[in-house]
Amino acid sequence: MSLFTKAFAARSAFKSSFLSTSRLSANAIRQSSTKTLDRATLTIRDGPVFNGYSFGADKNISGEAVFTTSLVGYPESMTDPSYKGQIICFTQPLIGNYGVPSGTVRDQYNLLKYFESPHIQCIGIVVSDVAMEYSHWTAVESLSQWCKREGVAAITGVDTRALVSYLREQGSSLARLTIGETYDADEDAAFDDPGAVNLVHKVTTKAPFHIASPNGKYHVAVLDCGVKENILRSLVSRGASVTVLPYNYPVQKIAKKFDGVFISNGPGDPTHCASTVQNLRETMENNPDLPIFEPITFQLWI
Repeated sequence: MSLFTKAFAARSAFKSSFLSTSRLSANAIRQSSTKTLDRATLTIRDGPVFNGYSFGADKNISGEAVFTTSLVGYPESMTDPSYKGQIICFTQPLIGNYGVPSGTVRDQYNLLKYFESPHIQCIGIVVSDVAMEYSHWTAVESLSQWCKREGVAAITGVDTRALVSYLREQGSSLARLTIGETYDADEDAAFDDPGAVNLVHKVTTKAPFHIASPNGKYHVAVLDCGVKENILRSLVSRGASVTVLPYNYPVQKIAKKFDGVFISNGPGDPTHCASTVQNLRETMENNPDLPIFEPITFQLWI
C-alpha cells in the first residue's frame, strides 16, 4: 500500500468517525433539549398527522398551514401581516439560532428596524429543529421566549420535508396544532378557516398617517391592506413621501393630491375588500393618468 493510499484511507476513516460523532452529539443535544418540552401534534385536515414538541405558547390553535422557503429572516416572516391567522412551516431545518432582535428599535424614518409590524402576525409556526440557545449581537430573547410572550403556538421535531411536499401538492390546507401528551382525533374535528374572516380589516391602520422623505420629490398614497414596514422604507428611501390610508379609505376623493397610489398586499380573501375594489375603480376612472401600483391582491378584481 502506497503512502498516498495510506494517507487517503486514514483521512477517510477520520472523516467518517468525525461525522458519526457529530451526528451522535447533535442527536443527544436535540433529545436533551426536548425532554423538558410538552408533546404537540400538528393535524392537517383530511391529511397527515405530525408529532413533535411544543416550544411556544401553551395553547391549541387552528388556521391555514403554509410554508416559506426563506433561509433567514424568521422574525420578518412572523411579523409580516400577510401571514395573519396562518401557521407557518419553515423549510430551513434549523430555526432560532440567531434569536430575536428588539421590536422597539426604529430607523431614521421612525419605522421598525427589524420587524415588519409591531407583533407576531401568524398564529403558529412549525420547524424541523429549533435552537433553544441563540447567538447574535442584535438578539434580546430566544425564539421560544418570543413565541410564549406573544401567545404563538410552536412545534419542533416535525418532518417539514414531508409536510411541505404535501402542501406543495395539495395547496395551503387547514390545520390544527394541539399541545399535550394525549391526542384525541375527535377533538380536532373542527378547523378554523381564516379565509372566512376579513383579515385585512384586522391588520390595516385605523387612521391615516404620514411618513416624510428627506428628499421627497413625490407624494404616494399607500392603501394599507397589510403593508410591511420594509415596503414603506423602500418608498421613503427612494424619495417618495407616503401617506398611509386604511384599506377601505375613499382614496378617489383625494387622489389628485398624490403622484401615485400604492396598494399593498395582505392576508386572507380579497373578496372581503369590496369597498377597496370599488374605490379603486372610481379612482382609475376619474384619474386615468394617475400611476397605480398593486403587487398581487386586487389585479383580478378591478
